[in-house]
Amino acid sequence: MGSDGDDKVVLLDTDVSMFAMRPKMALALKGIHYQSKAEDLTNKSSLLLEMNPVHNKVPVLIHNGKPFCESLIILEYIDEVWKDKFPLLPSDPYTRAQARFWADFIDKKIYECLKAWLFKTKDANGIKEELVENLKVLEGELGEEAYYGGERIGFLDLALLSYYTWLLTFEKDTEFSVEAEIPKLSEWGKRCLQNESVSTSLADPLKIYEFTLQRRERIGVA
Repeated sequence: MGSDGDDKVVLLDTDVSMFAMRPKMALALKGIHYQSKAEDLTNKSSLLLEMNPVHNKVPVLIHNGKPFCESLIILEYIDEVWKDKFPLLPSDPYTRAQARFWADFIDKKIYECLKAWLFKTKDANGIKEELVENLKVLEGELGEEAYYGGERIGFLDLALLSYYTWLLTFEKDTEFSVEAEIPKLSEWGKRCLQNESVSTSLADPLKIYEFTLQRRERIGVA
C-alpha cells in the first residue's frame, strides 16, 4: 500500500475495538499506508493522553502530527483527504445525510445492546429481543442492495461491519444466530468479508470473546 507524498499516518487502536476497526478498513480500502500503534487501555500511553486529552480513548488518527478522534469523524476525514481513492460517502447530499443518520442509529441502538450484553446489565433475552428488532430495521434499510453503499462498500457498511464481528461473538455467548435471526444481514456480512481489506481489518470473533470474558472477570461480572 502506498501513501501520498510525505504523508505520515499513525493510528492508535486496539485489536478488539469496534470503533478502531472502522478507520483500519477505510485506510485499507483506500490503500493508505499507516503505522498502527496498539494501546493497552488499562495503561494508556502518554501519546494517547496527549492526542485525545478529552476522552483518552481509541481510535485516534494522527495525520502529519495532527490528531483526529471519534471513529465516524475519522472516517469522514479519511474520505475527504483521500477522496479520489475508493470514495466512501455518497456524493448526493440527501444520501450522504441518510448514511450519517443510520451510522448514528447504529452507534446508539446497537452499541447500547452490545454494551448491556458485555457488562450483563440486562437480561440476555431482553437484550437479544431489542438487538434483533434494531437489526431488522437495518435490514430494511439495506433493502435489495448488495451493500449500504449501493454496488460497493461505503461509509455505512464500515459503520455496521465493526459491529458485525461482535455479533458473531454474541452468538457464542447466548442463544442467537445471525443467520437465522437476520438472514439478509448475514448474507451482507459474508459478502463484505470477501473483500480482503475488510476481512484483514476486522478482529477475530474468538479474540473478542476472550476479551469479553477477561473484561467481565476484571469487573467482577460472572
